[in-house]
Amino acid sequence: MTDVTKHAVVIVGAGPTGLMLAAELALAKVDVALVERRESQALAGVRAGGLHSRTIEVLDQRGVADRFLAQGKVMQVGGFAMIPLDISDFPTRHNYGLALRQESIERILATWVCELSVPIYRGLEVIGFAQDDSGVDVELSSCGGSAGSGGGRSLRAQYLVGCDGGRSLIRKQAGIDFVGWEPSVSYLIAEAAMTEEPVCGIRRDERGINAVGKLEDGKRVRIVLNEPHVEQGDQPTLNDLRVALSAVYGTDFGVHDVTSLSRFSDAARQAASYRERRVLLAGDAAHVHSPAGGQGLNIGVQDAVNLGWKLAQVIRGRSPESLLDTYQTERHPIAARVLKSTLAQTALNRGDERTKALHEALAELLSLDEPRKRYAGAMSGLDVRYDLGAGHPLLGRRMPDLDLGTDSGPRRAFSLLHDARPVLLNLAAPTTPAALALGPWADRVGRVDARYAGAWELPVLGVVAAPGAVLIRPDGYVAWAGDVTDAPGLSDALSTWFGPPM
Repeated sequence: MTDVTKHAVVIVGAGPTGLMLAAELALAKVDVALVERRESQALAGVRAGGLHSRTIEVLDQRGVADRFLAQGKVMQVGGFAMIPLDISDFPTRHNYGLALRQESIERILATWVCELSVPIYRGLEVIGFAQDDSGVDVELSSCGGSAGSGGGRSLRAQYLVGCDGGRSLIRKQAGIDFVGWEPSVSYLIAEAAMTEEPVCGIRRDERGINAVGKLEDGKRVRIVLNEPHVEQGDQPTLNDLRVALSAVYGTDFGVHDVTSLSRFSDAARQAASYRERRVLLAGDAAHVHSPAGGQGLNIGVQDAVNLGWKLAQVIRGRSPESLLDTYQTERHPIAARVLKSTLAQTALNRGDERTKALHEALAELLSLDEPRKRYAGAMSGLDVRYDLGAGHPLLGRRMPDLDLGTDSGPRRAFSLLHDARPVLLNLAAPTTPAALALGPWADRVGRVDARYAGAWELPVLGVVAAPGAVLIRPDGYVAWAGDVTDAPGLSDALSTWFGPPM
């Protein structure tokens, strides 16, 4: 007899995207569970190594950024085709990136998710699912086993979210096309010891970048090599590493004691749809690309924050199911831009003389203020604007983290979002039409009366006119901003994003 456990949402994959989505849903009081193949949060191979500014802001909105900052190294990590992009003059509290290994990022997120009492089914994998009008039946097995080897366990959920990586079984079984570009180059990335003293630094050849650098202990090295021929699969061997080293340096430096070894390529693909009825995709399951610019983990976390509150509202019956369509409308263009960006960076990193000349010309261009800000805004995630129609310049953009004055004392704008709840920030008198218009939504949207006298400045965009009130979505983006007398405009925005008035 099959043991069926019910949850409102089942997330497949406890990587950064899946963990962030689980936290978002838990904060919204939704019954969510994770399914993860790994028995622990330990990672095999070298993965992402940092957080960009907007991702740090997102974590700050939830009150957990300090956990990551305490373990990482604050630095300017942004760049385009290895051309540095300094954001230290950007108007944000986090005008930097954070160097921090993915394993540490996942461990911190997993601890937070555990604090939020989210169950994680470890050592299990999804082998199939079937959806109907009211939910999804999810069949599990022990990793490497067959149907039934997970003790006959299955899960029943209202929604299933695939955060299970570029080879996503959820995407494949949902029948969602994964379209894009085949790889033009493949790379090996490894951490190992070497008998001989290696040649450290970066080398370019006609295929791309090669690099060897010593790790913190000074005894081991990290290696990134493009392979002589495009290879498929993520299970390279020590011999593959030796061949690639010899092709570039004429020797393999006696490489041995390999603790991690994996392969990636510049293949770029994106799911044609992020949703198939009650099945949704996020992170690498929805988009894969070269790690150039360190975008993948970051946009996956931001996928999760965009989807989480919308899914919660639909599950709790506050918004119609059509709200989920805005997840694709908003996030699909962001990933499409990243795919094009990584393709461009891969091309620019090739080392033939013509490409070098182009790279030098771009580097000169990006040394100018306006181009630098434009590219740095995209790479850091600070320039994202969702198309919410015409209106105030803030509409669809991230809410700046203002230092506010309230009757109960000073507050930061990001602190208003710690519980992942929408907020009407009223900067005028408490009895203005906009403030009073919140009444029918008062059970769903918080209201904060505050004062702010400084300039409103956004990265790339610059200074904007100060609004009388701002409606902030749980993901930190502005759903409405305007004059305090525009009660009808605010009511329309409240209905659109947070359901009809009660």
